Amino acid sequence: MKEYEITITETLSQTVTVEAENEQQAKRIVSDRWKNGDYILDAEHFKGVEFSAKRSKRSRDYER
Repeated sequence: MKEYEITITETLSQTVTVEAENEQQAKRIVSDRWKNGDYILDAEHFKGVEFSAKRSKRSRDYER
């Protein structure tokens, strides 16, 4: 048997509206609010999942 490392990547997404002078400021405002816990993304915001695989280094060494 070979060993594989499988990475599971879940995507959560939420769109919010803010008033700002420019796009950079808007991103900073939302980023700061997110860091402060104003926006909590959970299962309700689930948008998708991806699985990626690679052979385990241990598995390659074992085969030699």
